[in-house]
Amino acid sequence: MPVLRNQRAAALPATLSRSWLLASAGEAADFPAALASEADSVVFDIEDAVPADGKAAARERVVSALNDGLTGWVRINDINTEFWQDDLEALANAPGLRGVMLAKTEKPEHVTLTAMRLRPGTPVLALVESALGVENATEIAKAPGTFRLAFGIGDFRRDTGAGDDPMALAYARGRLVIASRVGQLPGPIDGPSVGATGEDLMAACGVSATMGMTGKLTLKVEQTETINAGLSPSASEILWAHELLEAHEHGAAGGDGSYLPRLARAQKIRNLGESYGLWNE
Repeated sequence: MPVLRNQRAAALPATLSRSWLLASAGEAADFPAALASEADSVVFDIEDAVPADGKAAARERVVSALNDGLTGWVRINDINTEFWQDDLEALANAPGLRGVMLAKTEKPEHVTLTAMRLRPGTPVLALVESALGVENATEIAKAPGTFRLAFGIGDFRRDTGAGDDPMALAYARGRLVIASRVGQLPGPIDGPSVGATGEDLMAACGVSATMGMTGKLTLKVEQTETINAGLSPSASEILWAHELLEAHEHGAAGGDGSYLPRLARAQKIRNLGESYGLWNE
């Protein structure tokens, strides 16, 4: 099987990944299409996307792809299922495995026990999907093996009865953002906006960014480019950073206490703009 990964996305560190595409490993799996998309990171899904009687076949499908030249993340089943151990045993030595997304993470030991069963250094992305997981977010973020936190909105809403309004989910999002900062992790990954397109999807990305989240899950290839744009520095931010940094290089330092924070923000925008290929556009 040829390696068809989008080269721009393949070169981007997962710490900076904005769009995380969940690609079903079910019978209709199309891994090449997902890998060729604009998704910063691709996650082969053998959890929610696959019914119980299809788990073994989906797992075999993913392992075969990872042994045959493809690379990607894998969303595995949660630690309280009969499938978790089998998932890890099958994936532990797969050469193309970039990391795993652990479904329904609720305790720090869920991450640690998962990491212990994989090759040393394999990152574990903790998908937090319940009230207990949100309340334990800081400890999960500090657990050995945790790479980033992600928010499973659908299951969280089912667990708590919360609505989909940004205000209803603000506490949970805020907890994940603060926990990530305390755990010295990259910004957390927000949940998917199922069915959203165009301006609605951009608005959803705006909510994520305003809360301090730096990535977003998606189930659709078509959403990836909008998510990438919505979670990148805007054209106006890049222009502002260019102007401030150019002035700084010419010795035009600001005269008030806000200058150093503004300079640090401009440098951050430049770094992100360079990583995303936007700085010199």
